Amino acid sequence: MTTAVPKLRKALKKSSPGLRIERELWDDGCDLVVGIDEVGKGSWAGPLTLGAVVVPKDRRIYKLRDSKQLRPGEREAMYERIVNWVDAWSIGHASPAECDRLGMSAAQKLAARRAIDGLGLDRAPDAIVIDGNWDFVGHPRTVKLVKGDSISLSIAAASILAKVTRDRMMIADAESYPGFDFEANKGYPCPRHKLALQAFGPTTIHRRSWVFMDNLMWTGTPRVAPGSQLTLL
Repeated sequence: MTTAVPKLRKALKKSSPGLRIERELWDDGCDLVVGIDEVGKGSWAGPLTLGAVVVPKDRRIYKLRDSKQLRPGEREAMYERIVNWVDAWSIGHASPAECDRLGMSAAQKLAARRAIDGLGLDRAPDAIVIDGNWDFVGHPRTVKLVKGDSISLSIAAASILAKVTRDRMMIADAESYPGFDFEANKGYPCPRHKLALQAFGPTTIHRRSWVFMDNLMWTGTPRVAPGSQLTLL
C-alpha cells in the first residue's frame, strides 16, 4: 500500500522540478533518458550512494521536490510513490573502503556505473542527466545541471531514492555503532560525531583516508592514503 504524501508546505509550492530538459532530449531523439543524483559525498562514514531513474513520458507525479527540501517523513512517503511511478530505477553504492582505496572521484564513477547497470535496461541510455557540473558518468550525451535536483524531475526522483536508501542504511548501522548517533547525523560531521571519534576512534564504516583522521587522538587506527596500502601519517 502506497503511503500518502503529506500536503505540500507553503515554502515548497513555488519550487517544482519539471520535465523541460527531458522533453528537449526526447524531442531530439533521445528516447531513453536516465536521471542520476548522489548522496553521501561529504560524509565521514557510510557509503557513497547514487540513484538512477527512468521517468515515464505519459504519467506525471506531483509533490516531488529536491530531497534536501523535504523532511524525512515526506521523503519516505515520496519514495514509495516514485518506485511505483518510474519505468526503471536502481541504486548504486561505493563502500567506505572503496572510497578510501579509489579516491572520491573514482568511487563516484564506480557507484554511477553500478546504478546504471542495475537499471536492467536492454540497451544503453541515449542520454543521462546529472546534478552538478562534473561528468562522473562519461556518457557521450551527458547533460550537467547545476542544482539539477530543483530543475529536473528525473534528478529529483533519483535524489530521493538515493537519500532514503542511504539514510535507512545508516539508521540500521547505528545499532552496531552506539554512541556515534548515526541515526541522526547519517555519518556526516557534527559535534556528537566528532566527540565519538575522539572517544572511540573510527569504526569499520568510516572513511579513513579523510583529513578528519589527522585530528583524532591516537587510537591505533591509521589513516589510509588513497590508492595505496595502509600508511601511518
